[in-house]
Amino acid sequence: MNSLAINTTLNDRISAFAKAGSLLNSFLKQEPTTATAAIEAAFYKAQSKNSWFTDENLNHAFEQWALALTVETLTSWRNAYNLEDINSKVVAVITAGNLPLVGFHDVLSVIITGHHAMIKNSSNDDVLTPMLLQLATDYLPELSQSYSYNDGRLTGYDAVIATGSDNTARYFEYYFGSKPHIIRKNRNSIAVLTSTETIEHMEALSKDVFNYFGLGCRSVSHLMVPRNYNFDLFFNGMFKQQHLIKNEKYVNNYDYNKAVYLMSEFDLLDNEFLLIKEENDSYSSPIASLGYSYYDDINDVAKQIKTDADKLQCVVAQGEIAKTIKATLGDLTAPAVVDFGTTQCPMLNDYADGVDTVNFLLTLS
Repeated sequence: MNSLAINTTLNDRISAFAKAGSLLNSFLKQEPTTATAAIEAAFYKAQSKNSWFTDENLNHAFEQWALALTVETLTSWRNAYNLEDINSKVVAVITAGNLPLVGFHDVLSVIITGHHAMIKNSSNDDVLTPMLLQLATDYLPELSQSYSYNDGRLTGYDAVIATGSDNTARYFEYYFGSKPHIIRKNRNSIAVLTSTETIEHMEALSKDVFNYFGLGCRSVSHLMVPRNYNFDLFFNGMFKQQHLIKNEKYVNNYDYNKAVYLMSEFDLLDNEFLLIKEENDSYSSPIASLGYSYYDDINDVAKQIKTDADKLQCVVAQGEIAKTIKATLGDLTAPAVVDFGTTQCPMLNDYADGVDTVNFLLTLS
């Protein structure tokens, strides 16, 4: 097995990442710092490589990481674990590229626990993680020992964390299955509605649906609604995101999917920038569209969610329904049952697929 001597303390690493977080925060507040030019350059370079990375989406990602990368938040996160006496290993981290900085949590987890991250970035998001790591390394030069980049064939690693589609997951299992690993597949998120929601709930839900154009596994792609549900309030809430109709790529997807649905003679509900159609066999949906299904008994909904737990990342629900779903899920750590408007605001201990990355990394020592 490979091992490396990481010549930084845990508190050093926390301070370095907290410094990176404070520089992100200053950038968002338009407060000039020595890092302003580097962050701005990465911001626009990331956009040039991935046109889904709009100003709004990049700013949201930066805001979430500025909130997460503070001394207080990082310390609270690490206090849940015994991170002393780590025998450092090389952990290959293969990231997705659907959202800005979507793989950074894995990289951070590896480095904070005292391991070495061998990073294979997606070509769709290979600018922002190096930028954020460089901000931390400028503060703590020794941190450079804790990570490296690999654009070719991965060798010399002790464990793997890989995120991709169901198809790439089969590839990952074939090549990396003999090593300790976390391999993530496709998941989707849903919202369970009751007809008791307010316009404020629906406007919050619009963030869960439209943040990052709905491209994330935490993005709501399916609605479960009571039979004879009136969608008027839902569409009124979605109207808060009407500015998306100005995005050319989004509109092209909307127009294409509408044409396909109409040619297939699906019954559609349409507010001129979002399509919804009844869908009982899948939780996934194309950009600019949602599926929905009816229910008669919330207990049946909770049972279905438990049955399909390995397909779901988040369930948006409130009140008694949220309690019923949580009680039915029991000890299952995924999907997470969350409030309206929070799916794309995970905390450091909100682990993808409910798999505790830090606990996994601690088993390597």
